[in-house]
Amino acid sequence: MALARLLHRRDFRLLFAGQALSMFGDSAMLLVLAIWVKSLTGSSGKAGLTLVFVAAPSLIGPLGGWLVDRVRRRSFLVVTNLCSAASVVPLLFVRSSAHIWIIYGVATVYGTLLVLHMAALNALLKTMLPDSSLGEANAVLQTVKEALRLIAPLTGAALYAVIGGSGVALLDALTFVGAAVALGALRVREEPVPTRDSIRAELAAGLRFLWRARPLLHVTVALALALLVIGIAESVVFAIVDWLGRPPEFVGVVVAVQGIGAVLGGFAATWLIRVAGEVRTVIVGLGTFSAGTLTMIVSWLPAVVGGVVLAGFGLPLVLVGFVTSLQRSTSGALIGRVTTAAYLVIGVPQTVSVALGALLVAVIDYRILLAVMAAGTLLAVLYLVVTTRGVRSAGESGPVPGPMSASGAMGWALPPAPAPAEDALPAELGADVGDGRVRQR
Repeated sequence: MALARLLHRRDFRLLFAGQALSMFGDSAMLLVLAIWVKSLTGSSGKAGLTLVFVAAPSLIGPLGGWLVDRVRRRSFLVVTNLCSAASVVPLLFVRSSAHIWIIYGVATVYGTLLVLHMAALNALLKTMLPDSSLGEANAVLQTVKEALRLIAPLTGAALYAVIGGSGVALLDALTFVGAAVALGALRVREEPVPTRDSIRAELAAGLRFLWRARPLLHVTVALALALLVIGIAESVVFAIVDWLGRPPEFVGVVVAVQGIGAVLGGFAATWLIRVAGEVRTVIVGLGTFSAGTLTMIVSWLPAVVGGVVLAGFGLPLVLVGFVTSLQRSTSGALIGRVTTAAYLVIGVPQTVSVALGALLVAVIDYRILLAVMAAGTLLAVLYLVVTTRGVRSAGESGPVPGPMSASGAMGWALPPAPAPAEDALPAELGADVGDGRVRQR
């Protein structure tokens, strides 16, 4: 099995343990922040707005990507986890609706650290593992994340109901400290890439690469189109809970039900990437999510539950396909900036979507919003089918066209072809990234 093969690697075992701890904390805390606001204010819109503050920091992602490509990723991840632990401490002072600004502030810092963490994690995995194992590693981590959604949200909601948000904040802080300890024990050694050009050119390198990298660009744009409507779900879920006549804490149950489908989707992602490639995996995931959202429109509890499970099944396929495509398409020296550039492209529509959902859920029937989500996601599927017709993975479109292919060897072919050399960078980007290498010793 994929997990057994990966766990033979000592460093991946430690990374896996650290990620499991931090993902448990994330799953519990992010939901509780929204539940907390809902309980204090009674507003589904204000609860959904919490996720706007989490998503907004992706707008400054390129700056974070530039930083990630200039430091040792292992040490950077240790620091971000410790900072995440410290960031939730102000929640201990939340007492009433007058203090929701503290929750929004914590959500903003939390979101900033998440962006940095994702970029550094992608880069570290690229360093630790051969390209042939990246899809399996992403699928394993995503499956664990979704499996934790079966228990972490319920745990967080239960703790919130019994001892309040402060107890969840303390639990979250402990998980991040544990993750930092596990990551600090990694043996992988890295050399940061020296800066050789202006900061403006360095920051733009990720966006320039993404613009010319097909089909990665098309996958990113399709995901951006989908997130332009998917973010509405952050507020719609509270409206669904209201329709069920349940308290805000019941959102944890809905998320856990979604997690059942997501675990199955995570297991399917490895197989689907292997037989169909990343692009088609993303297409299947988006289509499945659209079908699940459409099913939830039916005002019948079994249909709602089935739709939630189906939508949950589709999300890991999209995320694993996207991240694997990004990792396999990008050299290690650029991956931090390319990751944050991609998250900038998808983060803007996601932020807009979450904000619109928070506003619209109070004035529009949630079933209409679900129909908009289904239609928008289907549009993203059609875009990706048309723009990547006949392409199954990032390796089938050849090198990036134009000046960026001047060096002649980007290593776009998927395994079992040899993995690309870390220094096989496009000539045009050579001045941006320098000649340093990141490698495992």
